[in-house]
Formats: sequence, structure tokens, C-alpha cells
Amino acid sequence: METREALARAENSIKVYVALSAVALLAVVAVAGAGQQVNTFMWVRAVLLPVVAVLLHRMTGAASRGSRRAFERLRTLAVVMPVAIIAVDLIPGVCPPWYTVTQTVCMLPVIRVAFLTRSPAPRPDPS
Repeated sequence: METREALARAENSIKVYVALSAVALLAVVAVAGAGQQVNTFMWVRAVLLPVVAVLLHRMTGAASRGSRRAFERLRTLAVVMPVAIIAVDLIPGVCPPWYTVTQTVCMLPVIRVAFLTRSPAPRPDPS
């Protein structure tokens, strides 16, 4: 797989992550609207992750235009984010199981980006 193709796939994955994180935020809003308990951690995470998703989308675009710095940041975040988010959600009592599942599903496209950016092909031009 060539670099441009890998980064195009990564960009598509990040677009899916943007959409999923927005749906996760709407799920928190819906659950809270239905009178179920939603803690501060869930609210903060639900609001911040769509913002991070948009930043990742911009970073992926910069990487696909040849920015080595954006590529390295994307590459690092694509590994760190899923581990951190899923690990924290698995701590007993932090959030309900439905929220953990929602956040895990949101991380699947990011995990794909981690694999795409760590395959032998993707290397941005040294600029």
C-alpha cells in the first residue's frame, strides 16, 4: 500500500471517528434527557472527544499533504488514545457498561489509523 493510499484510508477512518464521536455525544444527551444518571466524567469526555476528532481530521489532512510533524503526531495519538480511553473506561465505577461500549466502538477507526500509519509504506516526505 502506498503512502497516499494509506493516508487516504486513515483520513476516511478519522471521518468515521468524527461521526461516531458525535453520535456518542448525542447518546449521552439522550440518556441524560431520559432521566438516567450521567456523571461529569461522561459529559466532559463526550464533549471533548468530538473536538479531538476534528483536530485529528485536520492533522490527518496535514499529514497527507506531507507534514512530517502532523504524521508523527497522528501516528502517536492513534496508538495512545484507544489505550487510554478504553483503559480508563474499564476502571470499575467510572462509567456504565453502555458508555464503555460506545467509547470502544468510537476508538475502532482510530485503531485502524494506528495500523495504517505503522505499516511499512506510510512515510511522509521529509519536509
